[in-house]
Amino acid sequence: MHRRETRKWRNSFLLSALFAIPAMIIMMAFMFKWKNHEESPQVIRGLSLENLIMFLFSTPVQWISGRYFYIQAFKALKHGSANMDVLIVMATTTAYLYSCIVVLFNIMQNLPSPITFFDVPPMLMMFVALGRWLEHIAKGKTSDALTKLLSLQPPQGTLVRLDETTGTIIEEKTILAKLIQRNDILKVVPGGTIPTDGRVIEGTSTCDESLLTGEAMPVEKTVGSQVVGGTKNINGMLLICATHVGHETALKQIIKLVEEAQTSKAPIQALADKIAGYFVPVIVGFSGITLICWIIIGITHFDKIEKYSMYHHSMFRHHVGKVPSNTEVVLELAFRFAITVLSIACPCALGLATPTAVMVGTGVGASQGILIKGGEPLEAAHKIRTIVFDKTGTVTQGKPTVVDTRLFLPNDSYWTLPRMLAIAGTAENCSEHPLGKAIRIYCKDYFGCEQFGRCEDFNSIWGYGLSAKVNGIEFLINKYIGSNHNVSLNDKTYSVLIGNREWMERNNMHVTNEVDSAMSKHEYDGHTTVLIAIDKTIIGMIAIADRIKPTAPLTIFALQSMGINVLLVTGDNVKTARAIAAQIGIKNVYAEVLPTQKERFIAILKENSAKGDKVAMVGDGVNDSPALARADVGIAVGTGADVAVEAAHIVLIRDALEDVLAAILLSKKTVRRIRFNFLFAVIYNLIGVPIAAGVFLPIGISLMPWMASAAMALSSVSVVMSSLLLRNFHKPNLQKYATQEFIFWSMNKEKNINVHRGINDVERTPNDSFISSLRGSRLVQMFSGAVSAVRQQTSHPLYDKQKAALLLNTNAHDEETELQVLA
Repeated sequence: MHRRETRKWRNSFLLSALFAIPAMIIMMAFMFKWKNHEESPQVIRGLSLENLIMFLFSTPVQWISGRYFYIQAFKALKHGSANMDVLIVMATTTAYLYSCIVVLFNIMQNLPSPITFFDVPPMLMMFVALGRWLEHIAKGKTSDALTKLLSLQPPQGTLVRLDETTGTIIEEKTILAKLIQRNDILKVVPGGTIPTDGRVIEGTSTCDESLLTGEAMPVEKTVGSQVVGGTKNINGMLLICATHVGHETALKQIIKLVEEAQTSKAPIQALADKIAGYFVPVIVGFSGITLICWIIIGITHFDKIEKYSMYHHSMFRHHVGKVPSNTEVVLELAFRFAITVLSIACPCALGLATPTAVMVGTGVGASQGILIKGGEPLEAAHKIRTIVFDKTGTVTQGKPTVVDTRLFLPNDSYWTLPRMLAIAGTAENCSEHPLGKAIRIYCKDYFGCEQFGRCEDFNSIWGYGLSAKVNGIEFLINKYIGSNHNVSLNDKTYSVLIGNREWMERNNMHVTNEVDSAMSKHEYDGHTTVLIAIDKTIIGMIAIADRIKPTAPLTIFALQSMGINVLLVTGDNVKTARAIAAQIGIKNVYAEVLPTQKERFIAILKENSAKGDKVAMVGDGVNDSPALARADVGIAVGTGADVAVEAAHIVLIRDALEDVLAAILLSKKTVRRIRFNFLFAVIYNLIGVPIAAGVFLPIGISLMPWMASAAMALSSVSVVMSSLLLRNFHKPNLQKYATQEFIFWSMNKEKNINVHRGINDVERTPNDSFISSLRGSRLVQMFSGAVSAVRQQTSHPLYDKQKAALLLNTNAHDEETELQVLA
């Protein structure tokens, strides 16, 4: 479609130029040939040779090359709107018909050949068609990123058949990529392109995924690694098993997202559309007013405009005593300015300001692993004033590992560590929770076995824990101690609870001081602890650690330096949440928030945000999907090949927290470019239209219609070229933020951390009575000092609810401040 449009305007330009350029040369030749008061050649009385030639050159352009403009103008008017094509058609048609009429009139009245505008249609249409052609070429460059993505699609792959016993290749053949089916085995040679998404089943290599992720370093691939279709296999032969084919592949989904984003409208585009809706009628009206005003001025002050008429500069074309009438002089000047107004006005520059910038911005983002789903999130991201980070898999690496295990019944010979782990591993074998996966992996390594016992009646409550019935675990214990006794699979069944303190208390089990102390020791180090209760008795504890991402502190510092209020929300307990926040420098932490409450949390922040400010949620797109969808800008981090995160507005392919910063900076740069384009388009029209109307004629500044058309074409091309400058955007180098300020910030990042527990207090408190409930309280006296202290702790002022919350439910607990409210 785009190529067809580009070809159409190229042909229109070439046809117009075929007549316009000779017409211009002939017009100049006549001007210089008969400059010494010699009579210009006349075909018949009233029709000069020059006008006849210009008529012959103008007519094909007006009705053949100009047919595209007439078609577009007719379609626009048919749908009740008016666009630039309407202005072009009006300008050229007016110029052509006026010229034909005055020539016929002068022939009939036996008058000298008049000044005409036969040069306007070929010149105007040539410049406009040239502008459209260049505009489409430039627009094509705005889709360079999409073109590169499309070029990644491999046309074919090598399908192989393996020997079922030896696993060696017994047959291979080349097939079209579109014919590949799921579970097909494919061979990829060094230097080849991965034909579809899959899993490596044999071989070791590295793959270049830069065009998908923006990451220049090759990624190592071994058996079990996921590979993405369209990426380059660098230095080793791989056998892969196809897991996603056709439109399910990551590349196809990325292309789909980019195509949808580039055709969507940013909210700011609504303003341009509204202006454009009034633009053409206003310009037509202004052109009519220009015509009438100059006619009136010509009638009342002819002596003042006579010298500005083309007749004044063309008197040498006529015999002495055969000068044109005053009416002819006035009409020539008035129509020239009216036609010039129609020629110079350009709603296209306004219309192109936003979509071209959005196309380039989303394309550049996609090429660097930042998938922005349309113009709306692209624009909204630059207004982010509050960012809420999920903990697990977002600020941490999302790969929790067991760091400690402990039994609370050391004197009971029955309850040994192997027994507890065998039961816990079997129960967690049914869980999809990251902590459950960590326990499961640890237990498999501990026993050196992939098989667990049987798990029944499994029930998981996200944010609390699980319950299950487990049996058939004796073989694991015997394997561990090296016993060869045969064990019945129908051995004892255990009732198991695994979870946090609240989960135990919910199930009527008391957490003793000894247990709480053991848990707290790990929680202060940022570890997550889970309790193991078997048959109504708390048997032991497992401590799990999830390291923070190396770039997290610097990213948080950079965001805070931009004046963004950064918050951390997690389902972890207060102590663990505080420890993680201390490592990354977030001052306001919300702990023990259930996944179902995160959406409500985001809604509260949005309700209390200043008008125009946006709230962003950053998560992994798994259990926080409702919160991502609720946020003004939902950002899913580290999705890898799974780019179809429906809830997120921005999808970051790489598991790199700094890409959040890059997405915001890209948004800011794109919006700045849109505003610049708008400013340019508005200034162009505000200056160009008065000049075209002859307002500055007394000081010698005016334009001919062909000059106006050239300026109009240039304005559209200039806006597109301006948007193309966004292609120079590159992700920020985090090291530039590693300044003395960052060092000072790092030294103090563990201080003044406010940990909030839950959202119940805020949800119970009506908006109107929240602050008024403080009146008469002794805590009001503390208000000024408390708010002042809080302002020193964050780079962005807290909301009124948060300020009030800091004065409620304040109590000392384990040498830290726990604020049991959420704002």
